Amino acid sequence: MARAAAAPGIGAFPAMAATLRAETLLVLLASDDMTSVESLFEHRKISLATVMRALTRKYGWPIERRDFPTNTADGRAAWASVYSLPQELIDAALEAGGRDWIAGVRAARAARARRPPRR
Repeated sequence: MARAAAAPGIGAFPAMAATLRAETLLVLLASDDMTSVESLFEHRKISLATVMRALTRKYGWPIERRDFPTNTADGRAAWASVYSLPQELIDAALEAGGRDWIAGVRAARAARARRPPRR
C-alpha cells in the first residue's frame, strides 16, 4: 500500500521502493531530466505513459504533461511528451517526508545493483 501524503496536493509515495513507479516519481521529485528514467523501460512491456497514469490516478500526483512535435530518426514526424511536477509541489513533497522516501528508493536501487543477476 502507498504511504499517505502528508500535505494537501501531494500524492502518496509508493511503498515499494524497487518499482518503476518509485523510480519515475524519484526523477520527477528530483527535477531530473526524464531521459535518466527512459532506460528503465527499454526491455519492459510497460510504457512511461502507463506509469505516469498510475502515479496520477492511484497515487494522486498532479503530473503535468506537455506534448510537442519532433522528428524521428527516419525522418517522420511524431509527438513526444514531457512530464513534470510544479516546483511548489516538489518543495512541499520534499518537506513532507519526500527526502527520506527518495533516500530509501536510492538505497533500494543500490542494493538491487549489487545483487547477482538472475539465471
